[in-house]
Amino acid sequence: MRGALIGCGFFAQNQLHAWRDIEGVEIVALCDRDPERLKRSGADFGIDKHYMDAAEMLATEHLDFVDIATTAPTHRLLVEQALRAGAHVICQKPFAETMADARAMVATAQATGLTLMVHENFRWQSPVRRVIELLREGAIGTPFFARVSFRSGYDVYSGQPYLAEGERFIIEDLGIHILDIARALLGDAVRISATTRRVNPRIRGEDVATMLLEHEGGATSVVDCSYASRRARESFPETAIEIDGELGTLKLEPGYRLVIECDGETVEDVAPTLLPWAERPWHNIQESVAIIQRHFIDCLGAGRAPETSAADNLHTLALVEAAYVSAAEKRIVELMEI
Repeated sequence: MRGALIGCGFFAQNQLHAWRDIEGVEIVALCDRDPERLKRSGADFGIDKHYMDAAEMLATEHLDFVDIATTAPTHRLLVEQALRAGAHVICQKPFAETMADARAMVATAQATGLTLMVHENFRWQSPVRRVIELLREGAIGTPFFARVSFRSGYDVYSGQPYLAEGERFIIEDLGIHILDIARALLGDAVRISATTRRVNPRIRGEDVATMLLEHEGGATSVVDCSYASRRARESFPETAIEIDGELGTLKLEPGYRLVIECDGETVEDVAPTLLPWAERPWHNIQESVAIIQRHFIDCLGAGRAPETSAADNLHTLALVEAAYVSAAEKRIVELMEI
């Protein structure tokens, strides 16, 4: 399969590594507005077709799929251009700046009959995936409560300085992942309440958020995230999970320790694989990039919808929007409002 990558920034290097490792897939062209970044990525991965204009690339190259690794304001234009050029699309999160743009992109995908998937990789981290699998297999019975937590003081701004500049930060950038995990565990939510705070004075947006979700079927989850938590042992980029079910409790603890408490205690080491091109502590996320991109290719081959399709991601994006409304207006928000 012939693919192209639009956006050669910090995180996109992981995607290029992962594409190179998937048999039967080749990234044949790169597109970026920064000529130096474009040249560097091309040299690093042996890709010699470079474009600074996405429309030109789509008109010139015969592509099976396009990987869009740019920021949200560019997504609708690029996604719709790629779909109308006949290419399947995998698009970085956050999927869109507005729900209207997100719904328009989903409608375009449906009209063209092509696959549109969101690169929502946290639920594809192998430790998190193991929790999802056990829960779906009924390891602790029907769940009624979950806490999904990501708390860290890691300096994410050094590699991605733009994160410090936006009026929105942690819910849109990180919380979107944690909310998506909550959905993967307990299903869609019907209402949410949220509080936010900015602790770091050097950023514009919020760096702490706590959210309470009521899910379809009545289960409750607490989703909390922080980039202002100072700890002796930095757990970045691990997500902690605790789920109570009718038959027991399932926990993903720091250090990738999975514990099932159900008629006794079972402990598993679910540490992610350190891929040859990965580095600690990012290897958890880097492995998930390889897993989600393989899922995308497998779904294209089988003609089935990806688990993190754009249509599915509308529900995650709606939670993000509802959380911001809740925090601003200090009220519970029904998801049907969004």
